[in-house]
Amino acid sequence: MENLTPMMRQYLELKESYKDCILFFRLGDFYEMFFEDALTAARELEITLTGRDCGLAERAPMCGVPYHAADNYISKLIDKGYKVAIGEQVEDPAVAKGIVRRDVVRVITPGTLIDPHLLPEKENNYIMSIFLGKSGIGITFADISTGELRTTEFSGSKANSSLLDEVAKISPKEIIMNDTEYHGTSVETTIKSFLSINLYIFDTWAFENNFAEKKIKDHYHILSLDGLGLVDKPNSVAATGALLEYLQQTQKSTLNHMNHVKFYTSEQYMILDKFTRRNLELTETMRDKVKKGSLLWVLDRTSTAMGARILRRWVEEPLRDIQAIVTRLEVVDELKNNLLLREDLKELLNQVYDLERLAGRIAYGNANGRDLIALKLSLEVLPQIKNLLNSIHADGLKAILAQIDTLEDIYHLIHNAIVENPPLGIKEGGLIKDSYDPEIAVLREAITNGKTWITNLEHQERQSTGIKSLKISYNKVFGYYIEITKSNIGLAPKHYERKQTLANAERYIIPELKEIESKILGAEEKIVELEYQVFIQVRNEISQYTERIQTTASALAQLDGLLSFAEVSDKSGYVKPEISQDDRLEIINGRHPVVERSMAFGSFVANDTSLDTGKNRFAIITGPNMAGKSTYMRQVALIVLMAQIGCFVPADQATIGIVDRIFTRVGASDDLSQGQSTFMVEMSELANILNNATTKSLIILDEIGRGTSTYDGLSIAWAVVEYISNHENIGARTLFATHYHELTELEGIIEGVNNYCISVKEHGDDIIFLRKIIPGGADQSYGIQVAKLAGITDAVITRAKQILQELEANDINRSKLPQRVNKPSKKGREEQYQITMFSDSNEDILNELKSIDIVNITPMEAMNRLYKLVNMTKK
Repeated sequence: MENLTPMMRQYLELKESYKDCILFFRLGDFYEMFFEDALTAARELEITLTGRDCGLAERAPMCGVPYHAADNYISKLIDKGYKVAIGEQVEDPAVAKGIVRRDVVRVITPGTLIDPHLLPEKENNYIMSIFLGKSGIGITFADISTGELRTTEFSGSKANSSLLDEVAKISPKEIIMNDTEYHGTSVETTIKSFLSINLYIFDTWAFENNFAEKKIKDHYHILSLDGLGLVDKPNSVAATGALLEYLQQTQKSTLNHMNHVKFYTSEQYMILDKFTRRNLELTETMRDKVKKGSLLWVLDRTSTAMGARILRRWVEEPLRDIQAIVTRLEVVDELKNNLLLREDLKELLNQVYDLERLAGRIAYGNANGRDLIALKLSLEVLPQIKNLLNSIHADGLKAILAQIDTLEDIYHLIHNAIVENPPLGIKEGGLIKDSYDPEIAVLREAITNGKTWITNLEHQERQSTGIKSLKISYNKVFGYYIEITKSNIGLAPKHYERKQTLANAERYIIPELKEIESKILGAEEKIVELEYQVFIQVRNEISQYTERIQTTASALAQLDGLLSFAEVSDKSGYVKPEISQDDRLEIINGRHPVVERSMAFGSFVANDTSLDTGKNRFAIITGPNMAGKSTYMRQVALIVLMAQIGCFVPADQATIGIVDRIFTRVGASDDLSQGQSTFMVEMSELANILNNATTKSLIILDEIGRGTSTYDGLSIAWAVVEYISNHENIGARTLFATHYHELTELEGIIEGVNNYCISVKEHGDDIIFLRKIIPGGADQSYGIQVAKLAGITDAVITRAKQILQELEANDINRSKLPQRVNKPSKKGREEQYQITMFSDSNEDILNELKSIDIVNITPMEAMNRLYKLVNMTKK
């Protein structure tokens, strides 16, 4: 260290405290990086790697980026999962003695972005803290750009799976957690393999309860946790305290805009696991990972960024509380039926900027003059919005109206202080109105008058000297000067003092010019500094009202989201669903919202659905590929979800019994990165359903067992039907699409199991899909006809028909499959339909099946037992 230059020594001292970051070290107009940071940044940013003398034998690797363009480079590094520490000059170089003092003013991480051009406008940017404790798991997540902070905790045998479901729902950009296992499971490894999220182990001491509790109290300036709802919630306290500590370490700020923490429970919302979110394409498509083609794409007609974010959150978090759902539906109903009100409100909301993030930047201390003007323009329309809402009747709209504060004092403060078109920066002047501060007015007048005096002096000197080309100019080196061309030098008065000689001109100064220059330049320096100070005072005053702005922003976001529901419902012909406490699921002429929007108006074939937990709890759906089975099942799930987020639904009529979870097992593909085959992925997802579904769940199953041999797959599918349909196990409302026509034998054998099929019209060797669900089972798969539709060559089609005829003639395809049985008596029903799966001689298999404790078995044990059974049947 003693051989290093002072600047490089300063750099390494800062770097020592931020080893996990790339340090952007400010040198003049550049941020420079050295040593390993330079090698990494040059590679990732594709910029030139050079070197710098540092006092050592070899030059230090170095690269740099311009200060004014740093945001783009920082964004690229953050996208790649790096942290960036911003090392700034923290004293004025003009007054510094020796090397200018520098310090890290902020650490930018994937979950702590606040700059608007680095953030997705219509999505939250969450950072999450996870605490793994002896008694359970606590999670807290925040969006520091808006100030949102929420927490919950889990305990019991299903805490791990609940955590993964929550992480999938929130989809944080960054996670911090304590370094420990939970009940023998490495949660860090599980999350990293489950989702691609930046996860860091944070200081264990930050999660200790005493420290965390004190941190929360200090942040909220309170003496007790009673008012926050965190008493007797030690896991949430640990996660929250650690997150606040991490944010303060990285942001170097008090984070006053994070003024609320909301505790919630998973029971408030419908639970949707990772697979269901993917299969239903709630916010992005499976294939292209884009919004277009998702449910959110259909529903989002919002006018504001904050409205778009809350609507996305509603889609991710369907409600389970009937009253909360009905309240939303009533608002949508009133807005849907009042087109003029809807149009007027949307026109006003189009003028509202992102108040949530504006409030965050103001409280954070990095808002500029244009941000304040955006806030003022947004506040200008609030009285009109309140006036429009005064005539409404729905309780939900009245609650929103009560939350809207017109914030007129803030509006007038900005209107009186800030010019209409302020510059981008806040240290160059031109921000504050003359009328707001008398001293600024005097200085600005001095500048204006001084420049007028100079213009007059120039005219006067031209007259007195007779030099028509004489001019008075200014530069930073000499200040103001008189310039005379070479041809007129002889006419220069004797009192002109020569200052500079040019090739074709001479420059002079006179005492009067230097005197007014002193006044002008002094006023310009003073006014820039004074305007900056006044702007900071105005911004700080507004920051005291952050909570009021946030409350109003929340109300406008809700209004915008509900207007979007009403707009879509009106334009798309959706109906208000009846929300029921019982388990009925009755849909008349239901439609798939996304597919319908992508088709010509009126061309989508609607279908009915009737499910309950009694005689209609399990629907087996058969029919050829491409006929619409998957679309039908997904549309039922989406209609239920839309109803529980408080939106109207695509149907002629719908009664929705509250669903606690939606499970989907649809079209698994090989997960080669995890070394899992199609069948393994399918079985893992199925195990998740069997272990977590309840009677209140809705289960969507598509082609269970197709990832293995025909007989193995049929055996598994048959057993799944038995297990799910049994009330003692699950008894949930289920839609099960299958190609195993043998399963249609279960109608009339297992109570609650019913057959449905997709109707098909045959025309010679061709088929036409009618897309209509009708009672009964399909008598054939039409596989060869579908292959023909897909464009398979005629030679293959012809040969396939020959082979099929031979197989059917010899009955090869049915010789070993379960035989049709007569409907048994109620008393012996279960035993008889299970025995038909295997011959009586297979006692070992029956005994193995009977020995399985299906309620308490773990997914891995289930897979092992299933593998054993498959091998036994093969023998």
